[in-house]
Amino acid sequence: MTTEIFITGGVILALIFLSFLFSGTETGMTAVSRARLHTLERTGDKRAGLVSRLIERRNRLVGALLIGNNLVNIFASALATSLFLTLFGEAGVFYATLVMTVMLVIFAEILPKSWALARPEQFALFVSPFARVAVFFFGMLSSAANAFVRLLLSIFGINLSRDTFALSAHEELRGTVEVLHREGAVVKQDRDRVGGLLDLHELEVSDVMIHRTNMRSINADDPPETVVSEILKSPYTRLPLWRGTTENIVGVVHAKDLLRALHDADSDASTIDVMKIASKPWFVPDTTTLQDQLNAFLRRKAHIAIVVDEYGEVEGLVTLEDIIEEIVGDIADEHDVEMQGVKQEADGSIVVEGSVPIRDLNRALDWNLPDEEATTIAGLVIHETQSIPEEKQAFTFFGKRFIVMKREKNRITRLRIRPAVEETAAAGKGG
Repeated sequence: MTTEIFITGGVILALIFLSFLFSGTETGMTAVSRARLHTLERTGDKRAGLVSRLIERRNRLVGALLIGNNLVNIFASALATSLFLTLFGEAGVFYATLVMTVMLVIFAEILPKSWALARPEQFALFVSPFARVAVFFFGMLSSAANAFVRLLLSIFGINLSRDTFALSAHEELRGTVEVLHREGAVVKQDRDRVGGLLDLHELEVSDVMIHRTNMRSINADDPPETVVSEILKSPYTRLPLWRGTTENIVGVVHAKDLLRALHDADSDASTIDVMKIASKPWFVPDTTTLQDQLNAFLRRKAHIAIVVDEYGEVEGLVTLEDIIEEIVGDIADEHDVEMQGVKQEADGSIVVEGSVPIRDLNRALDWNLPDEEATTIAGLVIHETQSIPEEKQAFTFFGKRFIVMKREKNRITRLRIRPAVEETAAAGKGG
């Protein structure tokens, strides 16, 4: 009798250990980093390759582990009940339930899952042979169970296709970086740079271009001395040339080419034909994504393109630097003109020029103003109010109080922005 008790107790402990492996393997395999596995696999770690192959069919793996885990848990509980009934009679059911609950929760749930979450890659590599055996024995049952579950759910109109829960690579990267930023592992600047890189395929050149009203260009029909003087005074390396109207772009001149021409002409600007040294303008649609435009810039070894709308009318220009700034932030050099677009006031409010892009404001102040319907902060106010506000008018949306400070004709040129909570509190004190 005593021998049977010890054998039964030993079997129960072995089953609890198997439950430990099943639970920990499930957590470790689902929490493991694919990028880390890829790195380990490249260094020749065969177990990393095994883990990668197993998680390629994650549903089958998890199903096999759940079937095995439930099987050993139920078997261990049944044996424990039989053992305690032998030892304590009818009260053994209560004792078996209490003991097995404590044992399974601590040693087969909390302990293995905590370990697996703390070191998912190490744990996954350690249990990979066990996971392969589990899939070998229970894989077919898992596939059948998953098929039955899909059939049941499809009756209620729920489709569990492979892509249902899958995040795109961009969303997964963005979410990971955001979580690491909140935990303090990634600084704001690095988070913004990664976010800017991931946004390139979502943004269009019209979102970052210099609008034609702010575009600096040269009249090709001006006297050569005037053209040369304007180009040399400009802070930009490349300038568009126009004839007749500013929207009729006929070329792009590079300051370095102009300096070579001046040297060849013995510094006599009157003899220079600027059209002969200008390159042919490159026109791109305003709907081109920044990802495609960046690739086109690199492919053509170009730095500037003229942006046109669907009718071929000039909207503005976009440069390679504009796109790079979407990733790394503003790039300033010793020839840049400092544009005062955002100013922090002593009372905590922000004075913003209407032409400041929403994305730049969000990045600088860590705000989350929407930029789907408007590119500039003035455009956002006009879109939300469905009107062109008058000076001193104030509006509240997206948790901010927008006050129109200056308007020129139909353009909002300056705004004051402060948190809406502060504005409400100030109004309450004043009352």
